[in-house]
Amino acid sequence: MNQLKVPHWLQAFLGAVGGGGLFFIAFLDSSVLSLPFVPDTLVIELSVRNPARMPYYAAMAALGSLAGCIWIYLLAKKGGEVYFHRHAGAYGRKTRMWVEQNGFVSMFISSILPPPLPLFKIVVIAEGVFQVPLRTFMLALLLGRSVRFFAEGIFAVRYGTATLPYIMAHTRIIAASALGILLVLYMASWVLLREAEHKE
Repeated sequence: MNQLKVPHWLQAFLGAVGGGGLFFIAFLDSSVLSLPFVPDTLVIELSVRNPARMPYYAAMAALGSLAGCIWIYLLAKKGGEVYFHRHAGAYGRKTRMWVEQNGFVSMFISSILPPPLPLFKIVVIAEGVFQVPLRTFMLALLLGRSVRFFAEGIFAVRYGTATLPYIMAHTRIIAASALGILLVLYMASWVLLREAEHKE
């Protein structure tokens, strides 16, 4: 893992526990710690080493992230509004309005975008504070994280360790492209729903 500059302690940990360790690292990244690019790096490196197990590694990363975010969501739901407003800063009011109106879309978009995204945990907290249904939250996050990690795994199998440097160098372009595609899909679905309502 040296080519991707993974810390030595992670090399030893992952070498010992593999997919289970990836689950644990993704859990920590999505909950008590902030480890930008580390879960992504591990998905890519492990997929390069063992392409046949790529779906397993991507799934473990997605499930670990889901577990960590559920923990944060439940804490926020019990009493995280003060914490949210303290850390959201200038984004607080806009984030609240967006999350209350678009719970699924906001979580899906946040979870699919490449790191580092400073607003990700703010959105997770907001989903809990403003009572987005747990099922909606889990489905959106799991879908978004699955798309992200499986895409990284596919690219890793095809392009090898060049995948992560490319993602890091083009984070803004990838994020803008993903947002553009999602915006088009969202607007198209909104138009179709409006047309269906008028026909009724």
